[in-house]
Amino acid sequence: MNIAKVGKVDQTGATGAEILVDALAAEGVDTIFGLPGVQLDYIFDALYARQDAIRVIHTRHEQATAYMAFGYAQVTGRVGTCLVVPGPGVLNATAALSTAYACNAPVLCITGQIPSAHIGGGLGFLHEIPNQTRALSSVSKWQGQIKSAADAPAVVREAFRQLNSGRRGPVVLEIPPDIAAARVTPPPRAAPAASLLPPEPDADAIARAAAMLAAARNPAIFVGSGAFGAEAELRALAEMLQAPVIMSEHGMGALDIRHPLAQTMQVGNDLWPTIDVALAVGTRFFHPIVHWGRDENVRLIRIDIDPAQSVAAWPPDVAIVADARTALAALVDRLRASTVRRPNREEEFALIKVEKEEALGRILAPQRAYTKVIRDALPEDGVVCFDVTQLHFYSWWGYPVYRPRTVIQPGYQGTLGYGYPTALGAKVALPDRPVIYVGGDGGFMFNCQELSTAMRFGIGVVAIVFNDRAYGNVRRGQREMFGGRLIASDLRNPDFEKFVGSFGMNFWKCDSPETLAPALDAALATGRPAFIEVTIDGFPNPFPHMFFRKVRG
Repeated sequence: MNIAKVGKVDQTGATGAEILVDALAAEGVDTIFGLPGVQLDYIFDALYARQDAIRVIHTRHEQATAYMAFGYAQVTGRVGTCLVVPGPGVLNATAALSTAYACNAPVLCITGQIPSAHIGGGLGFLHEIPNQTRALSSVSKWQGQIKSAADAPAVVREAFRQLNSGRRGPVVLEIPPDIAAARVTPPPRAAPAASLLPPEPDADAIARAAAMLAAARNPAIFVGSGAFGAEAELRALAEMLQAPVIMSEHGMGALDIRHPLAQTMQVGNDLWPTIDVALAVGTRFFHPIVHWGRDENVRLIRIDIDPAQSVAAWPPDVAIVADARTALAALVDRLRASTVRRPNREEEFALIKVEKEEALGRILAPQRAYTKVIRDALPEDGVVCFDVTQLHFYSWWGYPVYRPRTVIQPGYQGTLGYGYPTALGAKVALPDRPVIYVGGDGGFMFNCQELSTAMRFGIGVVAIVFNDRAYGNVRRGQREMFGGRLIASDLRNPDFEKFVGSFGMNFWKCDSPETLAPALDAALATGRPAFIEVTIDGFPNPFPHMFFRKVRG
């Protein structure tokens, strides 16, 4: 095993690690989720000296560092930062980086390297892997490497410019241990990175889109998380057009679901055959493109900061490359000037929503009952993080969301087990707001070691774990589709009360929505980390009732 020895160094000036940490603090980083190792020794020593500015939360696995950074980013919209060793350390973090990439989350992953003179040499340094930068390029928007101590601030500024400009996503920053240890005269402090200004929407495109919407008989607005930050403009446009706002599972809360025009994708699937103009804002528009079908009678307008977003799959009639807030404001102004007046349809859409909720609630009654307990226990700004479970799928249309960034989903990666450390990161970011994790026994055990992190730092997430002693979704599929030939779906779990108690965490055990309600209220009231086990036999299959039906074309 070869470990780089930095050796005795000059004690004048500042180390590359100190310059890096100062640059991170200058960009507003206030928390780093990390796991130390030999290539990071100088960085952690520099962080020790800057505890006035940056809090360090160390985890029990590298995967958790990046998931916690992801949770931090998702609930705040700010950059979440993680710090891991190279090679196996950063590879452990890539599942979380892929989740952040799928969800357009601004996560900064700082990782070590082998000594700079030997990168690519294949000599077998500790944690060396060939082409680490290229390996990380598949799960990150941008990759940078600090090649000299003096260059650290400039590389950090570029990382933050990438994080906060255009379509957001994770970025990776590498620093070799010899660069972290090298001492130089610190460069002059520079201003924090300035994000690139979003493009101004093309005036002709705005005019054509406004004319198309004004002439539409049944327009609809589809939104994803790219609409966050444009809530006022979205509501104004929807009310002006009397158009339903159909929110993807990632865009929930862009319009308060209690608003009559606010709709889920489940209702959107039902409405799709009647829609003649679809305005898609900050969304991949996945389900209409892939599942719902289309014909020449539906016209498409796209608003997205990314000019390449989904346009190849369905070339839009009008493409507006801009941020949602600017483009929607321009549409509102243009339509207001044209004096568009539409009959009020709010009562009609409110009734459609209620009828759909009731119909699905009867079919999936257990999911509905448990979901209601969770929603009732949280204030409007409370946060819930759904792991990949049956309640997670039901939440896509059955969990009422009142504000943006109050529900965390795993995106199209569907990363089982992501949820508990993600919820911890959300709670670190929002210590004064309640945060609940909802998962199953299968997913929870992926990162169960982070109970230690929750207790070490007093991160007051309440975990609700539904225990059916199986990978329940897999087991149900084997029963329903493969004649009951069960394989690799049963689980041997610990005694959760003893397991959780060994960390000193509060524990409750329930077996129904009626027993969950008082337990959840009590757990939230403590303000401390808590664990609630809910024993179940399984849930009704939600998939036949999802919004995957082809209804057009």
